[in-house]
Amino acid sequence: MSHSGHPTIAIAFHSGYGHTAVVAEAVARGAAGAGAEVVLISVDTTTDQQWAQLDAADAIVFGSPTYMGTASAAFHLFAEASSRRWFSQAWVDKLAAGFTNSGAKNGDKSSTLGYFATMAAQHGMHWISLGLMPGWDSTKGSEDDINRLGFFMGAGAQSPTDAGPEAVHRSDIATAEHLGARVASQAAIFRAGRAAVAA
Repeated sequence: MSHSGHPTIAIAFHSGYGHTAVVAEAVARGAAGAGAEVVLISVDTTTDQQWAQLDAADAIVFGSPTYMGTASAAFHLFAEASSRRWFSQAWVDKLAAGFTNSGAKNGDKSSTLGYFATMAAQHGMHWISLGLMPGWDSTKGSEDDINRLGFFMGAGAQSPTDAGPEAVHRSDIATAEHLGARVASQAAIFRAGRAAVAA
């Protein structure tokens, strides 16, 4: 945990083609803007120092593209490697959240978010939902509405499969920033609560 009084948010993600990295950076901006210290960790190259940063964080936000209805193979390898933390219960009572990206607007992203939530539950973590009403759900709405894809478990993004990371939709970026800010806010509340109990 941070010793500065600010919560620490670790964002553990994999990005196959750069689109999910854009979403991860948006989550990081949202968390930092809400007062958290943030560390971005690409899970396909996790070092011992980065595992230590995950262990020390108040919250971990998991992110991956959705491939074939679940997180990427690289993320699954990271999840399996986290079993060492499960054995030692190193992540118990941390906060957790998640985000994903796919080429299709639905793209079975809920399966990936559900996978993240299950992984977090196995670690004894507390899941933080997106906390937004759906956008673009009426004739008065538009694709520029925040949470335009209507996810609740976490942040969902959609990127065209024939375009680069610059094509990540601005609404999805704003939604990811909201998720980061929400996790940071909840982490600050948890830290204050723990301090009050300890006192």
